[in-house]
Amino acid sequence: MKTIRDINFKNVKALIRVDFNVPLNEKFEVTDDTRIRAAIPTIRKVLNDGGSAILMSHLGRPKGGFDQKYSLKHVLPALQASLPNTVIHFAADCIGPQAEEAAAALKPGEVLLLENLRFHVEEEKGDTLFSQQLASLGNFYINDAFGTAHRRHASTAVIAEFFKDRKALGFLMAEEVKNIGRVLENIERPYVAIIGGAKVSSKINILKNLVDKVDHFIIGGGMVFTFIKAQGGQVGNSLVENEMLEDAQNILELCVKHGVKFHLPVDSVCSDKFGEDGIIKVMDTHQIESGFMGLDIGPKAIEQFRQVILSAKTILWNGPMGVFEMETFQKGTQMIGIAIADATEKGAFSLVGGGDSVAAVNKFNLATSISYVSTGGGAMLEFMEGIKLPGIAAIES
Repeated sequence: MKTIRDINFKNVKALIRVDFNVPLNEKFEVTDDTRIRAAIPTIRKVLNDGGSAILMSHLGRPKGGFDQKYSLKHVLPALQASLPNTVIHFAADCIGPQAEEAAAALKPGEVLLLENLRFHVEEEKGDTLFSQQLASLGNFYINDAFGTAHRRHASTAVIAEFFKDRKALGFLMAEEVKNIGRVLENIERPYVAIIGGAKVSSKINILKNLVDKVDHFIIGGGMVFTFIKAQGGQVGNSLVENEMLEDAQNILELCVKHGVKFHLPVDSVCSDKFGEDGIIKVMDTHQIESGFMGLDIGPKAIEQFRQVILSAKTILWNGPMGVFEMETFQKGTQMIGIAIADATEKGAFSLVGGGDSVAAVNKFNLATSISYVSTGGGAMLEFMEGIKLPGIAAIES
């Protein structure tokens, strides 16, 4: 794995693909700068060596063409706060005369942030000419955007073709690969994978890829009820993917074959409405009343899962236990997060990844109590599924 650790960037203009796809409020202020801060060690390495950094990223899902709402100019204050005493320039485009002139004028120790890559449809198409235009701005390419490493876009994969041996992974990417590797190889046991979220269909591949690696699966979220129905349970109005019942049954059989313990919540917090203004009851997960739906794991399930988690030496968490965005249904996710933090304190290695899981960890102030919090959602899932990520493969080729 080629990283920037042993490379000297003196007088080098390093073109760095970062992931500044950060949330903004109605005033276009960054509300969570986690991804910006995660990129700072790589940027500082280049600057401290005597080089300059040209940063490129996407923000949101613009339809093509400039859209004020998605301008990376909104990110400048947060970036400046993370790089105090550093001169940061902004180019109002990522290719063309403005970008070229700004890149040419960049001095060692300075940073240039390019405008949103996705204002050009060629970015997501992986267009070769667009990639070449981006590549012309710098003389070394660094990919430090793990969150987009699963996409073969112009700035994440195709661009690397123009740098031959002058390309490497940034510190964040290297850390992601190393830490995710810890839950795929050289595993310390017992290994507990906590998989949650709404749908089995979005997690079926990660379940299949992990079934010969883990000792325990803990299942939470809406996907629980597809498994419960596959077992013949009564799920009321809970979310079920009927087209996934056979797949769910296959996973259960694979777990038996591999000796993996498959834990479904014994009880669930249910409501007759998808909201906090309904009738709330705790029910046996296999016997949910007609007209009610499960929206969180129940108190017995919390204790059930906690005991399994505290026995673990390796923990993976991807996906919440319930609709944690609603206060009434957040306790399951919160308590599982606390159990993971407690197990980590006892010496377990814990990895949390996926947008909702990371949001939960941040919401409940648990990030510093977890061994590693991944910045990549879809990228982490595909990596866990055993898929070679284009953003990494492009550096290695």
